[in-house]
Amino acid sequence: MSKGAAWAIARVSRGALLAASVMAAPLGAQSQPAVVAIRAGRLLDVERGQVLRDQVILVRGDRISAVQPASSALPPGARVIDLRRYTVLPGLIDCHSHLVGEAEAADVLEPLERTETQDAMSGVRNARATLLAGFTSVRDVGTYRAFVDVGLRDAINDGTVIGPRMEVAGAYVTVTGGGGEVVGAAPDVVVPPAFRFGVANTADQVRERVRAILNGGADFIKIIATGAVLTHGTEPGASEYTEEQLHAAVEQAAEYGTFVAAHAHGAEGIKRAVRAGVRSIEHGSLIDDEGIALMKQHGTWLVADIWNGDYIDSVGRAQHWSDEILRKNTETTDAQRAGFRKAVAAGVHIAYGTDSGVYPHGLNAMQLPYMVKYGLTPMQAVQSATISAARLMRWEDRVGSIAAGKYADVIAVEGDALADLHSFMKVAFVMKGGVVYKGP
Repeated sequence: MSKGAAWAIARVSRGALLAASVMAAPLGAQSQPAVVAIRAGRLLDVERGQVLRDQVILVRGDRISAVQPASSALPPGARVIDLRRYTVLPGLIDCHSHLVGEAEAADVLEPLERTETQDAMSGVRNARATLLAGFTSVRDVGTYRAFVDVGLRDAINDGTVIGPRMEVAGAYVTVTGGGGEVVGAAPDVVVPPAFRFGVANTADQVRERVRAILNGGADFIKIIATGAVLTHGTEPGASEYTEEQLHAAVEQAAEYGTFVAAHAHGAEGIKRAVRAGVRSIEHGSLIDDEGIALMKQHGTWLVADIWNGDYIDSVGRAQHWSDEILRKNTETTDAQRAGFRKAVAAGVHIAYGTDSGVYPHGLNAMQLPYMVKYGLTPMQAVQSATISAARLMRWEDRVGSIAAGKYADVIAVEGDALADLHSFMKVAFVMKGGVVYKGP
């Protein structure tokens, strides 16, 4: 190929990329006025648990500058967005998300059949779907291939990719052959190092892996304290780390100013993790009364994916997932929901998390009605996905409510959204950081 031909192809490629970026650009991303005024018919004050009527949110740049009654004068030249027919609230937050890679499938070795680039490109698609569904922030709790989530987070932050704000785990800390491993390959198949970055079997190894993961760019640590529903050869009720080993992760993370989230289904694994000082219990499927009392005592958060069991049962059976996975899902789903109801009644901190990535991204709001079915009020369910989720992430100073000084992450749902939380599956308006990505 001649240099001229190569240059011409490169020019066409750059043009195609530019055109694609323009088509993907958020609404109103160019030539925005200095002030945007959002007129809200109903405004959810999630910090106080109140519904305010006829309010105006003033946005300057990427931040909220004020919230005022609609009768107040608007700044001169403000661009008005009329959402008087809508319920307006802060962008939603999913605290148990997996944006990298494809949704769960019958082939348990699928992660090994894809390249790092393919996983990253899936993450780009999943991030966009998540944002357009009204989830402007996520806590991404791990990827089999280490640090692809770090790259996705950074690409979103620098504007290369459209997606939610991400707090990422980098890699799973897990025992050899444990719940955070890709298992099922032949014994003589060598799994690439990127898939085993967080493997640790002693307290000292846990400390070393925690340091490596945080030095690699992760925001917090995800440790697999028990077996997993979706990992072959592991049992959800079986502990995989001692309390000493879990404490080693917590102590090392604390030296970096961050925290540990513990995947824990089994009752004993939950109690070990809580006593070790983890910030959150993920799943909590087989929690007992003692574990609930410990969580209340220690202020530990519960992030329970209480819709996910229905998805696994219906789609997993239709797609012929393994009998082992379907059995474990059956054994944990109803128990998880019963434990969740007890935890709510006991006053345990609840944050919203769905295990998105098991199911296709963009359906994150499907769990909101389940939160009400199993013990929360509609307002509490929304709070679990806004201000409570932000507090779990230690991001309450920047997101989670509509207040002056916070990022202008604002969504809207037509009508009285609290009357039927299924309506959150049809978010009509999405603003993140003052930029409109979806408009009514």
